[in-house]
Parts: sequence; structure tokens; C-alpha cells
Amino acid sequence: MTKVAKKPLRKNLIKELDTIFSQYIRLRYAKNEIAECVTCGKKDHWKKMQNGHFMSRANYSTRWDEDNCQVQCMGCNVFKAGEQYKYSLYLGNKLSEELYLKSKQIVKFADVELIDMIDYYKQQVNILHKFT
Repeated sequence: MTKVAKKPLRKNLIKELDTIFSQYIRLRYAKNEIAECVTCGKKDHWKKMQNGHFMSRANYSTRWDEDNCQVQCMGCNVFKAGEQYKYSLYLGNKLSEELYLKSKQIVKFADVELIDMIDYYKQQVNILHKFT
């Protein structure tokens, strides 16, 4: 009897995408493996920083939007609730408004779309690792 490959659980796909996307965001602007918090300017190794979301990651329409995400330190992202006002100053009025409106849209990604995004960001992280 042949085994049929199990379909990955949706929550596992989301977790995997969150992990690889976070690595991509934190590596994206890292210089010599050091990343800078977008809201306070703190510099640290990219692995010690976080992927901060301007609009909450609860909104799937902007959860993996590269414009909505930037490097933040734990202090700003967690203890200061993302410093959304300072984050908006970084983004500017136009992009802040666009992300706000986009975050209100209801989006449901198909599992295959999540898998495609995982594959894409894995490739991007591998490329970035070569340059940090």
C-alpha cells in the first residue's frame, strides 16, 4: 500500500511563512548582519531584532506586505506596541493611508499561495545571506 503525502496543516504553513518572511524583513536592510530599528534607531544583530508591522499582523491583507513590515527592536515592537505613530512618520502619509485601507480588506490566501510565498521568501533569504 502506498502512502499518500499528507497535506500540510494551514496553521503550519502560516507559521512557516511568518518565520521566513520575518527573516527576510530583518535581513533586507542589515549591513554586516546589523539591522536598525525603524522607530528608535537602535542597532543590533538582525537575529535579535523583530519584524514590526505597521498595520497589525492580524490583518492577513497586510501581514506579509513588504511595505507594511520593517525592522523593529523588541522595545518598540512589543513593549511600545509597535510605535505606530513613529512608524507612520517613517512611511509617510500616502503609504500609511494606503496600508490602513488595505488592512481593512478581507483576504483569504489559498494554501498553494502560502506555499508559493514560502518558496519565494526562502529564495530571497538565501540570496540575502550571501550579502550580509
